Amino acid sequence: MILRKTFAFVMAGGSGERFWPMSRQSTPKHLLRLLDDKTLLETTVRRLEGLIPLENTFILTNAAQLDSTRSAVPFLPAASIIAEPAKRDTAPACALATAIARVLDPEAVCIILPADAMIHDVDKFRAQLSDAAETSSQTGAIVTLGIPPSFPATGYGYLETGDARADGANASRIRNLRRFVEKPDLETASAYLAAGTFLWNAGIFVWRASAFLEETRRQLPHLADFIESMRTIDDLPHLLAERFPALPKISVDYAIMENARDVVAVLAEFDWDDVGAWTALPAHIPPDAHGNSLRGPVVQHDAMNNIAVSNGRLIALCGVSGLVVVETPDAILVCDKNSVQDVKALQPLLPPELK
Repeated sequence: MILRKTFAFVMAGGSGERFWPMSRQSTPKHLLRLLDDKTLLETTVRRLEGLIPLENTFILTNAAQLDSTRSAVPFLPAASIIAEPAKRDTAPACALATAIARVLDPEAVCIILPADAMIHDVDKFRAQLSDAAETSSQTGAIVTLGIPPSFPATGYGYLETGDARADGANASRIRNLRRFVEKPDLETASAYLAAGTFLWNAGIFVWRASAFLEETRRQLPHLADFIESMRTIDDLPHLLAERFPALPKISVDYAIMENARDVVAVLAEFDWDDVGAWTALPAHIPPDAHGNSLRGPVVQHDAMNNIAVSNGRLIALCGVSGLVVVETPDAILVCDKNSVQDVKALQPLLPPELK
């Protein structure tokens, strides 16, 4: 079923540090063809097809990535790709999304989702997103889709859930939300996993535009003023240039969600991976008999448990294990798999043209 009054906003910013040397400031992770011949951004947008009308799908990016973003999704109208003039974090971006949806349809429901997650079970994802939109439209609740944790992750924020929202067949999967929790240490993450009441925060939100506006009026009136100042879609260029840069730099979790009056969490039944580092690739690029995940022209001899990605030149692995090797035309990364989270520490050492 196509949701005519629902508008999707894909958050496509990012600095492009963890997937260097393929990612750069103008081409961060979501603009890379990491896993197949599509960028993660295109895959995200295509995942909405058949659920959200194409003309109701928008991408929020920044000026530095505007041209690359347009190239990645040429099937979207140019007006649907909006470049924020300043980095103001997710609360202003969500206010901008709400303002756009509200002027296009007073009864609009907004879906906010990141550009760089990988989800393979598209049918289940669409079904649960549709249910979330219906719940939000009918009740006015803000809905977030949380991922049941499979291990004690320290790199994700968490959602602590409470009682079931309502009776019925899906009651056990729709719960009242108690609180948002920051990224924990390993001991705390292990306790969350054992408790069974915590979900990974995937950054997927659904709300009725009028409900989000009401929350901003109550909690952050400056954001509400910004939303209400958009009278027609023709006001967008002026608002972006004149008012958006002055909005507070704060995440939507801190600004709105943590103290919102009515937030529910849906337990996701689809697979999910935020593809946060090079070591995420083996889950999507099946390893060979020696545990090597290889993409592009790569050969190996007596090599085990490596990740190698070539973008043109041949990579030859010989007698090595536990490495990440990534080749681009102008740079090569050789990294221990245990150090992939430190790749971004290379940024200050790089010449400007390679950042």
